[in-house]
Amino acid sequence: MAGDQLQVLNALDVAKTQLYHFTAIVIAGMGFFTDAYDLFCISLVTKLLGRIYYFDPTSEDPGTLPPNVAAAVNGVAFCGTLSGQLFFGWLGDKMGRKKVYGMTLMLMVICSFASGLSFGHTAKGTIATLCFFRFWLGFGIGGDYPLSATIMSEYANKKTRGAFIAAVFAMQGFGILAGGIVSLIVSAAFKNAYKAPAYQDSQNARAGSTVSQADFVWRIILMIGAAPALLTYYWRMKMPETARYTALVAKNAKQAATDMSKVLNVDIEAEQEKVEQIASNEKNSFGLFSREFLKRHGLHLLGTTTTWFFLDIAFYSQNLFQKDIFSAIHWIPKARTMNALEEVYKISRAQTLIALCGTVPGYWFTVALIDRIGRFKIQLMGFAMMTVFMLALAIPYHHWTTAGNHFGFVAMYALTFFFANFGPNSTTFIVPAEIFPARLRSTCHGISAAAGKAGAIVGAFGFLYAAQSKDPAKRDKGYPAGIGVRNSLFFLAGCNLFGLLFTFLVPESKGKSLEEMSQENEDGDGDVGVGTSNSRTTPM
Repeated sequence: MAGDQLQVLNALDVAKTQLYHFTAIVIAGMGFFTDAYDLFCISLVTKLLGRIYYFDPTSEDPGTLPPNVAAAVNGVAFCGTLSGQLFFGWLGDKMGRKKVYGMTLMLMVICSFASGLSFGHTAKGTIATLCFFRFWLGFGIGGDYPLSATIMSEYANKKTRGAFIAAVFAMQGFGILAGGIVSLIVSAAFKNAYKAPAYQDSQNARAGSTVSQADFVWRIILMIGAAPALLTYYWRMKMPETARYTALVAKNAKQAATDMSKVLNVDIEAEQEKVEQIASNEKNSFGLFSREFLKRHGLHLLGTTTTWFFLDIAFYSQNLFQKDIFSAIHWIPKARTMNALEEVYKISRAQTLIALCGTVPGYWFTVALIDRIGRFKIQLMGFAMMTVFMLALAIPYHHWTTAGNHFGFVAMYALTFFFANFGPNSTTFIVPAEIFPARLRSTCHGISAAAGKAGAIVGAFGFLYAAQSKDPAKRDKGYPAGIGVRNSLFFLAGCNLFGLLFTFLVPESKGKSLEEMSQENEDGDGDVGVGTSNSRTTPM
């Protein structure tokens, strides 16, 4: 197969790490920085939205979003993301990665900014407008997943491809961290400028605990998410189309050679006859719904979709509802003991600490080690450790909720994030960009990512209800009885265990070219099912 490799693709596979690699990481990574900021910053302001728009002067507790509204605000962006992953993933294979890349970025910029301008004469009107813009924001974010992964995989050399794709995805950690830091700065500035009493101080203090200027806080936090994406738009449009798309899908060998000659600063021969020979091979023309695809990649697609699905149930439940878990173990004070801006500040501080100690380091451990250890081992280890730490939190849960034990809970909670990111949260993003044919790569990554977002929707909507206490006194207003935080943690541990089991369907791609994994240069005589060159070697 190596002898049939196009010169332009071989040049990419063996290229030394150069400036253009880092440029591509930054350009694609800033999209992911924005994605993470926009998706997760909403969890920092949902309690503030409840105080502003659902204030009840007769209640002993501050206003909270009703269950259906909270579910919509937290989950609507994921519905948009799922749709965008499927649509833009398919479009990236039809129109080219570069053309679609600009569309997704501008949609993110416009809707991120518009989210902060949500308007309405009533609370319902404002929240409905916010949900509308966050759906389309999610739609744009969805397109960034398959396109960023595919572009980086097709630009990278095979020796360090895993690290380069992981570095793009690692920008998600900085996006989550930036959301917490921005929220800290904005809430602290408003808190110091506009003093307010705690909600419980007096009957008159209830309305005064949420100053009118607090309405600017959540809007500013959401709108700032447009800035990093806008800054990278020009550079995205300057990137050439990937050589693998140009040569193997568009079948334009001359253009692929010209583009990569400029990028790599080497002379590359255009091999149009070889491109046409590869394209004419019937084994390289099967579609997504064909028997040949099912034979070659059916189990691989099942593996990438199921592992991402089970991961995101746990990962997004943890991320979106940290504030509720921290309140349950009394790490964040009761809402009535704070004013509105103080509550935003303390929620932001808690989530920033978790991101700094657990989330961000995990991503960069993956970057450093993925091309040494391999995707399979990292994913297996990550799911296993997440399961262990979830059980360690759930089994002695009552111990962690007693005074003096909160630090231990937070430390282990941070470790679950560390092993999510030094584990399946990174590898589920990387592998689908490496193992499918070029003409279906973006589509299959989009399908895998959409399965993940289906899991995120289960986490966002389901955990909101499931984590509610059976004790009415401990339940959030308006919610039915759930199974409680402890049993929810058991459920999430079970999701991680299922993810571990389905990992055995995912092939190892360390050190192999994309064409080896997808078998696009195969002559079709050999068996292409599990157990051939694109299957995982048994871990030692």
